[in-house]
Amino acid sequence: MNRSAMFDACESKLTWLCTRVQLRGRLNILNLNLHCEDFYAGLLNRVYSLQLENANALIQNVEGFDLLDAGAQVLIQVSATATKTKVNAALGKDLSRYKGHRFRFICIAADASHLRKDSFTNPHALSFDPANDIYDIASILKKILHMDLSAQRAIYEFIKDELGEERNLEESNLASVINIISKEDLGAVSPGATPAGFNVDDKVAFNQLDAAASVIEDYKVFHHIVDRIYAEFDSHASNKSRSVLDAFRSVYIQLSSQHSGDALFYRIVELVIARVRGSSNYSAIPIEELQLCVNILAVDAFIRCKIFKNPVEAPHAIA
Repeated sequence: MNRSAMFDACESKLTWLCTRVQLRGRLNILNLNLHCEDFYAGLLNRVYSLQLENANALIQNVEGFDLLDAGAQVLIQVSATATKTKVNAALGKDLSRYKGHRFRFICIAADASHLRKDSFTNPHALSFDPANDIYDIASILKKILHMDLSAQRAIYEFIKDELGEERNLEESNLASVINIISKEDLGAVSPGATPAGFNVDDKVAFNQLDAAASVIEDYKVFHHIVDRIYAEFDSHASNKSRSVLDAFRSVYIQLSSQHSGDALFYRIVELVIARVRGSSNYSAIPIEELQLCVNILAVDAFIRCKIFKNPVEAPHAIA
């Protein structure tokens, strides 16, 4: 999944959670707020490199904060409301034993930007700078947006595990084909079955596919199964198989300016997997099976010359 798609998924899920907390709060249904404390402990740990724990699980009758990083001496109050009264109430609790600790306030259901310009009563001399120590969903997302790719991916995986996979509201033909392939008996396919009239090895060498060559070798035997599925697919609606192949083609074109060779092949597979998992009509299967099915379609698209260059199309490049 690329940077833009990962950030969009994070933004969508955090916005969804924010809205749910708001609406349930108006109905006085507050159990979700308790779960949010653990969720935001994990999220803030990844965004701000902390070791936060739920203080309510560590300290009996804790008041004034919900999350604690004992090593970094950081206290965080998690709140669904963003008011000066709420912040002052937290700071006004008996926090004398935490003198010198850094206090942070996060609002999980409203914009808190107006509080960053305000002043607060701080009777226990905590380290508290409203401009930098007051968070909301927008400020967290801004931080995520500019993180390096590996850190952003870790946050995306955490949010996905905690809040579920992001799904589009629309169906996709890609997902429909994957649903069909996943039910095929692939073990019955003869290892000798290869596409006629096409030299796969020449195209593999021409595109400098080294690691991916073994994937293509393993999955090219399923070309005829895909051909049959596409025929069945098109019997119900014209151009459906073409739309699937064009999806691979568009992903290939999108990525080819940034990647080549093995990296390009694996990024195509990765992005198609993300698209399938985001489709409303995708019938969820284990990730290993999904990767198998997408590899089969990717190799088929390779054989049909929808992705990667065909040596006969660029004779001057060969010379």
